[in-house]
Amino acid sequence: MTNTNSIWNSGERIPFLLKPSVKHYIWGGNRLIDDFAIQSDTLPVAEAWECSTHEDGESIVCGGAYDGKPLSYVLDAHPEILGSHPRSGTKLPILIKLIDAKEDLSLQVHPDDAYAKEHENGSLGKTELWYVLDAGSESVISYGFRHEMDKDKLRESLHDGTVMKHVQQVPAHVDDVFYVEAGTVHAIGAGTLIAEIQEASNITYRMYDYGRVDSCGNPRELHIEKALDVADLVGAKEPRQPMRVLKYTPGCARELLYRCQYFEVERMLINTERCRNLASYRADSTSFRVLLCTSGCGNVMPENGETIPFFKGDCIFVPADSQTMRLHGKAQFLSVKC
Repeated sequence: MTNTNSIWNSGERIPFLLKPSVKHYIWGGNRLIDDFAIQSDTLPVAEAWECSTHEDGESIVCGGAYDGKPLSYVLDAHPEILGSHPRSGTKLPILIKLIDAKEDLSLQVHPDDAYAKEHENGSLGKTELWYVLDAGSESVISYGFRHEMDKDKLRESLHDGTVMKHVQQVPAHVDDVFYVEAGTVHAIGAGTLIAEIQEASNITYRMYDYGRVDSCGNPRELHIEKALDVADLVGAKEPRQPMRVLKYTPGCARELLYRCQYFEVERMLINTERCRNLASYRADSTSFRVLLCTSGCGNVMPENGETIPFFKGDCIFVPADSQTMRLHGKAQFLSVKC
């Protein structure tokens, strides 16, 4: 993870780097270390929580006056950098991850906001978006049911281990986008590398886990009754890839991947190797932005701050109503805002 000596000046809304919280789930691998230089002495590495203030795994500010402080510490001190969007308030409403699924993830489902608020101590629900960074030739996404189900039929299939024959399997390809609304039964398949943008929640109801056991030899916990409460039992349509249009400016191209009530995600490509006028970027007053570098490298150059080098795997937080900054290099980002 890149470091720099001065990424926060008092009174200046300039970008700063984040260091992720790393998760070692049994289905992970080593690609986040090998491909994204995520730092960890322990394998497997399943997830890197790149931008998070969740109590289960906070991102850490990297460099400057707040070096080593949790992101929540900075937001508590400067809530204005979240912007005026009603979902932000004084808390970060999203969580951004990199996910390496060396093995299949469990079949699972997430609650919506109303259910989570009532049953999970006021937590947010969990609607999420997946952007596929890499996938094997046989990698698939489990997404909803092939046909309409009912609770009794679903409970029986979970008990006898036949549930996967009812679940829709969708091939996963590089650059695919999957919007996974709360209530959608789903699983990321083996061999898939994903960037995930989601509500700031860690509520997952595991329905089926292929009989796997944890490091102590115990079956992993299932949450079948809560899953039955929130799962959408209507047969799901196969997810279609959205129509996307690249919009070009000197040194930069952008395309909208998805917009919903929880977040907006763009893919941004910069190539300023032959540009005299570098690509410019800023966040308006309504929302912060987060830049997750998924390939390449370069520099962020604020108007009134030191240059910030970035590399593949780095995550840059851009405060709301930020000063304009210039981007130089050859890289791909996911740009996220509320």
